[in-house]
Amino acid sequence: MPVLTPGWLADVHAVIFRLVGVALAGALLAACSSTSSDVGYPIFADPGKYQYYGCAQLAAELKRWTSREQELKELMDKADQSTGGAAVGFIAYKADYVAAGEELDQIHSAARSKGCTQDEGWRSSTVVR
Repeated sequence: MPVLTPGWLADVHAVIFRLVGVALAGALLAACSSTSSDVGYPIFADPGKYQYYGCAQLAAELKRWTSREQELKELMDKADQSTGGAAVGFIAYKADYVAAGEELDQIHSAARSKGCTQDEGWRSSTVVR
């Protein structure tokens, strides 16, 4: 029969806590490394938001969200030019920038499904022609 030392239970708990900590750290890193375009579904945008919009409304939303995305890109670029600005720009603007990109993706998808007339810039590069 094995002999148990007085601190064996504490040793087992320490090993379990380390394993749980490593597993949580790995899960957090995996979650942070993927964006919504990697996982295939939007994180910030509602997929059905533009379902009942007409082509004119989609064009107006496209213009608005394109402008917002460009504005956020310029703010991030400006922040990158200062000391420590990259971190500040990432924290302050990155989530909004990703959200704007996801909104644009949803608008493009809705416009394609409705058969709206689109500029060449709207069309996906993945379309088989």
